[in-house]
Amino acid sequence: MKAIVQRVTSAKVTVSEELVSSIGRGLCVLVGITHSDTEKDAEYLSRKLLSLRLFEDSAGKRWQKSVQDEKLEIMCVSQFTLYHRLKGNKPDFHLAMQGEQAQQLYQTFLKRLGQTYDAEKIKDGKFGAYMQVHIQNDGPVTIELESPTQEVKSKPSKDIPEAKLED
Repeated sequence: MKAIVQRVTSAKVTVSEELVSSIGRGLCVLVGITHSDTEKDAEYLSRKLLSLRLFEDSAGKRWQKSVQDEKLEIMCVSQFTLYHRLKGNKPDFHLAMQGEQAQQLYQTFLKRLGQTYDAEKIKDGKFGAYMQVHIQNDGPVTIELESPTQEVKSKPSKDIPEAKLED
């Protein structure tokens, strides 16, 4: 399971020009799920996300407070494209977990965030929909997280030569 975490002053998700959800100051999190992810990955990622120290303290010292410490909001957006491989110039998404199974694990991730933190502060887009994600990035601060229990494995493509490192 992978997440791209962005510190924001605000974020909103629309689908067909209709507002789905919005937050003020907090985090916008793009979440990717691969075929080998389990609830253990969702648990790890939710814990890590809530404890990341991306905010300054009252004295202005950076990297001291978490979203939970500051009681801020989190906007989560499912994004299967995080698990891609390039075949030439074309992305291939066969490493992403398929629809219904991915949706269940994504919901587990959201539920875990809500149970550990505050369900009222957890917002999300619309799973599987074509969305417009509007963010006001703060910093900008962008962090990539990936669950350690997960190793994405794929067969080397015949179309893509493997990179060879020379001594």
